[in-house]
Amino acid sequence: MKHPVRKLITSACATFLLGTIHLAYADTASDSERLFNWAESTYPDFFPNHQTTQNIEPWLFRHYPDTGIYAGVNKNDNGVYLLGGPWGNNPTFISTLPNAITQINNSGGNTGIPACNNANVPAGLVYTQNGNVVNVTTNGQCIPMPTSNNLCTPPQQTTATGISVLTNTSVSSSEIKGITISIPNIPNPFQDLANNFSNSKHCTINVPAEGANLIINSDVCYDMTEAFGTQIPSIPGITVTPPITFAIKDTTTNQIVADCFATDATSIFDTVTNRFWIKENGTFVEVSN
Repeated sequence: MKHPVRKLITSACATFLLGTIHLAYADTASDSERLFNWAESTYPDFFPNHQTTQNIEPWLFRHYPDTGIYAGVNKNDNGVYLLGGPWGNNPTFISTLPNAITQINNSGGNTGIPACNNANVPAGLVYTQNGNVVNVTTNGQCIPMPTSNNLCTPPQQTTATGISVLTNTSVSSSEIKGITISIPNIPNPFQDLANNFSNSKHCTINVPAEGANLIINSDVCYDMTEAFGTQIPSIPGITVTPPITFAIKDTTTNQIVADCFATDATSIFDTVTNRFWIKENGTFVEVSN
């Protein structure tokens, strides 16, 4: 960094920057990315316009030209520092990196992925990022069923990025529990629904650069008892034993394409205009908001 590393966040931000100690550099780099992303999302007045992380030994840091602030992690002492702006020309120690990550986790920690608009995700859905790979998990717990299966919706864009991305999701495993069918020669339609839940393609226009080549791995479980259980009629051969849960593991990959309308996507969304299209009989038809 230029000068020592300019002092990090604000006293308000510092309150949140407080884990287990990760000594390996890979963990330090990953946790630093999460911390910087979280700070950008939570305190945009100090850390505006997403910046890439730079590495000049022993520092991992981001510089924000609009505010003159540096946010850095010193790999020698695993400390979080700020410099510039309100903090002047000397680095200010905020916390240790493990403590900062712990505090982010305790506060929800779901706003630290710049490529994903996940500020309003359900409680219990936890996001982490390492490079271009985002991992989403419910940590073995089953949470209420969300309204969308898109776990990484691109944030609203104010200006066109010119980047179009085709999203392809494939399921590695899925299982519904709480509903069994014992009718001879009749497959379980609920399990078929689970198997095909995320095997779909979607295209997004004007994706932020951070989401252009993103990979999202999810290992989640949803409790559908309240939303689904009461709607199943009492039919001989169908047994409902609450809770009704849906566990799924899948991987979503993003690939840059020239034109969403020339792909085999089933739907298209523009993050600038909020226009939405679905494919009907081989043609994309716009859906009114």
